[in-house]
Amino acid sequence: MISCRFTMPGLYRGLVFVFAFVSCTFLLTTEAQTTTPSPAIPCALRSNTSCNDCLKNVTCLWCNPTEQCIDYPTRNILPPSSVCPLNEARWGVCWVNFQILIITMSVLAGIIIIAIFVCICCCCKCERIGTKREDAKIERQTRARKARQKERRNEMQLRHDEIRHKYGLAKDNPYARMDDH
Repeated sequence: MISCRFTMPGLYRGLVFVFAFVSCTFLLTTEAQTTTPSPAIPCALRSNTSCNDCLKNVTCLWCNPTEQCIDYPTRNILPPSSVCPLNEARWGVCWVNFQILIITMSVLAGIIIIAIFVCICCCCKCERIGTKREDAKIERQTRARKARQKERRNEMQLRHDEIRHKYGLAKDNPYARMDDH
């Protein structure tokens, strides 16, 4: 038999934990980016400096091969390759490029989605197993109750027969009338 420790409240608790973890991580990274003082110096003036100097302003994008600091193209989610190739673009921190970031986030999102589906399937399977076990338990209890009732009925019949025999009311033929004796 498979023992199952997952329950629907446990699943919801796990999903809430994952949601809270992702939310906190998002808030912390957003807070870390917004609390960084962003001087009013435009991004183009930070070109030919260093990646760290450029990325002090969260609206700037650093391109490694050209060593240019440019405004992040906000019309696009990802910077087009005409601006800077994805594997050379840096935003937020200098050690993460967009290509690795996209691959990593896609893999993590896939793992989370698969984990959620596995948890849901496991919980549904466990519920079915639990109801089968409960049904079998109820069936066993019903059979035991009927056996006890039959046993009590037989004991009562024996006592009645003994009483009839004691007072001479016992009949040789069970189908004979009581008046014949």
